[in-house]
Amino acid sequence: MLDVQCLYSTKSVSMASPARQSRTRRLNIRTTPRQEKLIELGAELQGTNVSAFVVDSACLQAEHAIADKCSFRLDEKAWQQFVRALDRPPQSKPALRKLLSQPSVLEL
Repeated sequence: MLDVQCLYSTKSVSMASPARQSRTRRLNIRTTPRQEKLIELGAELQGTNVSAFVVDSACLQAEHAIADKCSFRLDEKAWQQFVRALDRPPQSKPALRKLLSQPSVLEL
């Protein structure tokens, strides 16, 4: 199994530790009473406050969501097909060329 990861990012995100970077941004969330108790218990069991627990948990989920879009696994056969597709010369698409040569609705 081969791991393939993108080496680019559309946005650069710094995850410096809170001790070195002050938190100046605010997020407001609404929860059910059950969700609030669950989060409070999770924070308590981790030995942290609710704010840090929520931020850390949300950042971890965000990292997973981003990784899901940048990383995939291929077996040897699929890898060879992937490489062949990348190596093929570009194909002319007249309809696409025509579409992209016209002004967009935002430019009218």
